[in-house]
Amino acid sequence: MQIRKGQQSDLGALVQFNQAMANETEGLSLDQQILTQGVQTLLENPARGFYLVAEEAGEILGSLMVTFEWSDWRAKDYYWIQSVYIRPENRRQGIYAKLYQSVKQIAEKAGGAASFRLYVEQENHKAQKTYEALGMKQSYYLMYEEK
Repeated sequence: MQIRKGQQSDLGALVQFNQAMANETEGLSLDQQILTQGVQTLLENPARGFYLVAEEAGEILGSLMVTFEWSDWRAKDYYWIQSVYIRPENRRQGIYAKLYQSVKQIAEKAGGAASFRLYVEQENHKAQKTYEALGMKQSYYLMYEEK
């Protein structure tokens, strides 16, 4: 299995994975045009972040997105891990762990990260256990949002 940065040719798979993840985790059906534009924008603007894909024999098994948030307190970026999706038939095979390790390696080569952060649904206990097994801990902060 190869872990690599997402590229233009992955657009269809990344859109499909985002759509599947939104449906599976939140019961949402995302607007295909807006979603495609969102994925395309990140692929074309590496300063905003990047996608990583896990690929085997030319087939994408899973992916995640990383975006950056500057920390003036630490003079480094937080690496926000988002849009994590592993195809159901490929789960529990260590694919996310390999993607996460690649994120950490990329950050190290770029001068380090303030930390690695992600959001997880409160009821998604399987994902929480996976993140904890890889060394992540629940954050001190609560999240607020206005739409």
